[in-house]
Amino acid sequence: MTTLTPYAAIGGEQAILSLVDRFYFYMDTLPEAQGLRAIHQTSLASAKSKLFKFLSGWLGGPNLFIEEFGHPMLRARHLPFAIGESERDQWMLCMNKALDEMTMDPQLKTNIQNALQQLSTHMINQEPAQ
Repeated sequence: MTTLTPYAAIGGEQAILSLVDRFYFYMDTLPEAQGLRAIHQTSLASAKSKLFKFLSGWLGGPNLFIEEFGHPMLRARHLPFAIGESERDQWMLCMNKALDEMTMDPQLKTNIQNALQQLSTHMINQEPAQ
C-alpha cells in the first residue's frame, strides 16, 4: 500500500509554489506583518525559492533544499534575525491565510498548521519583553 504524502495530497509542486507565493503576498501586503517583512531583504526572490525548496521536502516531496544547501538547520540559519513571538505570530498569520486558500482535507490542513506552529516557535531566539 502506498502512503500519500502531504506533498502529494495537497497537489505537489504547483500547490507548494502557490502556497509560497500567497504566503509572501500576505507578508508583503498585510500591515500586521510589517515587522516580519522588515527582517527580509527588499527582494523576496531568494526567500521564496528557499521556502519552496524547504516545504517540498518537509511535506514529503523532493528534498530540494537538502540537495542544494544541506541539512536545513533552520534555527541556526535564522539566528542572524531577531525572531520573537511577534515575528512568529506574523509568520503564522501569513501562512494560515495562504493555507486557507488551498483546497485540502481539513484534518491535513490542521496537521500542517500545528506542525508549522511548532516549527515557527522553535525559531524564536529573542526573550519576551518584560
